[in-house]
Amino acid sequence: MFSLIPIALVGVILGYVWLARSVTPATGEMVLTGLSAPVTVTRDGNAVPHISGASIQDVLTALGFVHAQERLWQMEVNRMAGQGRLSELFGDKTIFTDRFIRSMGLYESAQSSASALDETDRKKVDAYVRGINAFIDSPGPVFGSKYSPEFVILGHAPEHWTSADVIVTLKLMSVTLAANIDDEVFRLKFSRLGMSDPEITDLLPPVPGDTPPPLPDLRQVLGLQSGTLKTGAAAADSQFAALNEIMSTGASNNWVVGGARTETGKPILANDPHLGLTAPALWYLAHLQVKNGEGSSKNLVGVTLPGAPLVLLGRNDRVAWGFTNTGSDVQDIFVERINPANPDEYETPQGFSPFEKTPVAIKVKGGDTVTFERRTTRHGPVLPADYRGLDHYLPGATVASLSWTALAGDDKTISAGLKLWDFANVTDFQDGMRDFVTPMQSIVIADTDGNIGMIAPGRVPVRDPANQIMGRAPSPGWDATYDWKSFIPYEELPRIYNPADNVLATANTKIVDANYPHFLTFDWDEPWRFDRIKTLIYNANQQTLETNGKVQGDAYTSAYAALARVMLKLMDGREDVDLDVIKRLRAWDFTEDRTTAEPLLFNAWLRMAMKRMLEDDLGDAFPSYWQARADAMMRWLEPNGARDWCDDGRTPVKESCGDILALSLGDAIKDLDARLGSDRSKWNWGLLHYAYGAHRPFAQVSPLDQLFNVTVPASGGAYTLDRGKSAFADDVNPYRVTHGSSYRGLFDLADLNRSTYIQTTGQSGNVFSSNYRDFAERWANIRGITISTDERMYHDGLLGIWHLKPQ
Repeated sequence: MFSLIPIALVGVILGYVWLARSVTPATGEMVLTGLSAPVTVTRDGNAVPHISGASIQDVLTALGFVHAQERLWQMEVNRMAGQGRLSELFGDKTIFTDRFIRSMGLYESAQSSASALDETDRKKVDAYVRGINAFIDSPGPVFGSKYSPEFVILGHAPEHWTSADVIVTLKLMSVTLAANIDDEVFRLKFSRLGMSDPEITDLLPPVPGDTPPPLPDLRQVLGLQSGTLKTGAAAADSQFAALNEIMSTGASNNWVVGGARTETGKPILANDPHLGLTAPALWYLAHLQVKNGEGSSKNLVGVTLPGAPLVLLGRNDRVAWGFTNTGSDVQDIFVERINPANPDEYETPQGFSPFEKTPVAIKVKGGDTVTFERRTTRHGPVLPADYRGLDHYLPGATVASLSWTALAGDDKTISAGLKLWDFANVTDFQDGMRDFVTPMQSIVIADTDGNIGMIAPGRVPVRDPANQIMGRAPSPGWDATYDWKSFIPYEELPRIYNPADNVLATANTKIVDANYPHFLTFDWDEPWRFDRIKTLIYNANQQTLETNGKVQGDAYTSAYAALARVMLKLMDGREDVDLDVIKRLRAWDFTEDRTTAEPLLFNAWLRMAMKRMLEDDLGDAFPSYWQARADAMMRWLEPNGARDWCDDGRTPVKESCGDILALSLGDAIKDLDARLGSDRSKWNWGLLHYAYGAHRPFAQVSPLDQLFNVTVPASGGAYTLDRGKSAFADDVNPYRVTHGSSYRGLFDLADLNRSTYIQTTGQSGNVFSSNYRDFAERWANIRGITISTDERMYHDGLLGIWHLKPQ
C-alpha cells in the first residue's frame, strides 16, 4: 500500500501543474481570423491589458480574446444564466432560476435585439464575438488545461458565442437591477395580510417630499382574500436562491465637481456602483486604443463587463462618466383572470383572449429534463406561479404577468455604449444616449473643457392619471386603466447641464423635483447617502482627487446616528439591559470602522429588534423583508404609528417599544457571544463584516469555497458611502458584505492619466493566477491604481505582451 503513496503524490502534483498551466501566459502570439492588422495586448504590472490596434473592430476582436483568456468561466455562467440553462451546469438546484428566465423569454428578446442592430454596430459586436471564439478554438498549452479549473472540475466545454449571447449578458444587468418587482410583491403580501395603506406605508415609506396617492385596497381591486398566508409561503422564496444571487439589487454613488470647486480648475468625477460581490469581480479593467497612421489615437479606459465589447464606466480622451441605478419603475405585475370555461384564455378589456404558448425544455445535469409551457399575455410573459410565493397570495383562477422594458425586442442599449469612443463633450454624451433602453441609469459626466452634466437615459412607461396604483403593486390586467400608455420622450428625460452650484450627485434617491412632469417611481432609495455627499462635497471647495477618494471611503452612518438616538432614548432609566453596551453605543461616533466593536453591537441590536418587532406582524412574509430599514424603523418606534408595531401579538402581555428593544439587545449579545466568544475585547466589526466575493458555484462547495472565494474585512454598512450591505435573514452569516462598491473610479479632467480605478478582487478569473485576488486588500483600504494611455508609463514594470496577427 505504501508503494502507492509516491504514485498518488506524483498524480496530485501533475494534476496541479496541468491545471495551473491554464493561467494566461504573460507573453504570447496568436493568429486571429478577421483582423485587418496586428494588435498588441500589453499587460501592465497590475495585469491591466492595454489593447492597441488599427481599427475599433480589431481592438474589439482582441478584447473578446482577452476576456476569454481571463474570464471565460464567468462569461459562461452569465451567458447560460441569461439563456436559462444553468441547470445544465449545476443540476436541479437552479431549475427554478432557469424556469424564471425562460418564462421571461430573456434570451429570445436578446436575439431580437441583436437582429435590430444596424450594420455598423453588428460588425463591431461580431468582431468581439470572433475574438471569444478564437480563444475557444485555440489549441491551448502542450501540457496543461486550456480552460480554468471550473471547466475541468465540472466537465464542461464552452460552446461558440453569438451576438445574442453578448446582448443577453448585458440584459442580465437589468435583471440584477430590477428591484421594483419585489416592492410590488411586498405590497401584495402586506395587503393579503389585511394591512391598510398607512400600515404598508410604515413598512415601505416614501422618501421625504414624495406624496404618493393612497394605495387602493388590493383586496377589493384584485379580489384578494385576507388573513393568514397559505403554508409554505416563506419556503417559496428559498427555491429561488440562485435567482436571488442574480437579482442582487444594486445601489451606487456618483458625483461630479465643477472646476470652480477644484484645485486644478477642471472637474473631478467619482463613481462607485454598489452591486453583488463575486469572485472574480464583476468588472474587468482595460485600456482600449485605436491608432491611426498619423501617430494620434483614440482611447477608452475603465471597467468592462466580460461578455460585452464596452467600457461601461470610465473615460475616453475628453469625457469621463459614471453610472448609478435610477431605480425607475419599469416593471408592472398584472393579475390576469383565467376564463373559467377555458383555461387557455385570460380576460382582457375586450373579452377573453388566448395565451400565446411556447413549449420549453430545461436540461438538468444528472436529472430528467424538465418541461413546461411558457405563456405570454398582452402585457408580457406569465411569471412562474411560485415566483416569490405568488401562488400563496393571488386569488384562485388567476396568474401574474409582467411588463418590463428589458424584454423589448428593439432594445439597442449596446449601440449607445459603442458610441462612447466618439463623444467630445458633455453635450455629445447627453445627445448620444438615445438608444439606451435598460436599465435606466443616472449618469454624471465631465469633459476636459470644464463642463459637467447629468442625464438619466432609459425607457420609462407613462401611466394613466387614473391609475392610483402607479406601479407600486400588482394591477388588474383586465382593466385598461392600468395599461402602459406610452414612454417618456427622450428629450424629456432628466437632464442637467452646468448647474449654477458647480456640483452634481446621485445616489439612487429621488433625482427630480416637484416640477418634473413625469412619474419615475415612488420607490426611491432612502436619501442618507445622498445627504452625506451633500455634506462632504456640495459644501467643499479646493477639492482634489485625494479628498474625493476619502469621501468614497467615508464610513460614517448618518442613518444610524439618527436611529440610534431614538433607540437609546428608549433605554433611558432601564436597568434590565447591558449597561456597558448602552454606554459604548452612547459614545459611538457612528463610523462603521472594521476595527471597532460599536458598529457590530448596533447592527446586531437592530437585526434582533426587527425580528422581535415584525415577525408576529408579517409571519412568512418577514424573512424576505428582513434587512436594515432605518426610515421604516423610526416610524415603527413613533408613538403614533399606523399600528403598534412593538407589541408582540404572540404573547399575553403588551410590550412597549422600550421592552422590545431591551429584549432584543439581550438577544443580540447572546448571539454575538455564540459567534465570537464572551471576551468582548476581541470583538470588532470586521470579524463578521467582511467583503464576501462569492464564486459561482464553488462558494457552495466545501472545501473549494476556501480556495475560490475572495474575502477581506470591510468597513462601512448599509447606509455609508463606503457601502457594505449585509443580509440580516442569513442566520449563518448575517453581517458579511454581500453588496458593496464593486468598482471605484476617480477622474481628474485636468489630467485624465492621473485618474484611479479599482475593482474588488483582481484581473484574472483563474484561481491559480497571482492576479486572482491581488486587488482585494487595496480595494478594502480605498486605494486605486492608475491606467495611463501613455505607452511610456505602462511599459514600466509590464508583465508581458501578446501579439495578435491577422490570418
